[in-house]
Amino acid sequence: AAQKKLMAAQAQISSSPAAEPAVERRPTATQITRELLRSKGIAGLYKGLGATLLRDVPFSIVYFPLFANLNKLGQKDPNVKAPFYVSFLSGCVAGSTAAVAVNPCDVIKTRLQSLQRGVNEDTYSGILDCTKKIWQREGPTAFFKGAYCRALVIAPLFGIAQVVYFFGIGEFLLDMLPKHRA
Repeated sequence: AAQKKLMAAQAQISSSPAAEPAVERRPTATQITRELLRSKGIAGLYKGLGATLLRDVPFSIVYFPLFANLNKLGQKDPNVKAPFYVSFLSGCVAGSTAAVAVNPCDVIKTRLQSLQRGVNEDTYSGILDCTKKIWQREGPTAFFKGAYCRALVIAPLFGIAQVVYFFGIGEFLLDMLPKHRA
């Protein structure tokens, strides 16, 4: 939607500066889903799945062992859990570290999943094509665009997730759900 607005604004600037900007409504998730199904079929819903897995699997490979080792450093006794603040800080550090480590994969995933392209934006035929074009046209630093912001968002998210797990809130909430009898 943001890209459509930008392209419309660019078109208006180049055609007539006195024209009123067109007010465009944001499409809903249902409208986007229907359009994807109509234009690209069921495969359209899974565009970028390979790139998403390329990001999420290494993220987990970095995050979980790093969290476990950092959290273990906060244990005074191997038989006693580390304090909750250690779990929080371990989740923050492990989450932000993993986020930065896999940021190149996130950049590729985001570029592949873009529905609308801007006027000067590339189109990509797959993961390798996207990687090659980014490297050649923007250089290696392009793979770390947004890494700082991503780390800032992921850190508290995973810190809070570990505290929720630490206190057993998830299990408590799941126990409150009605039980289905078989």
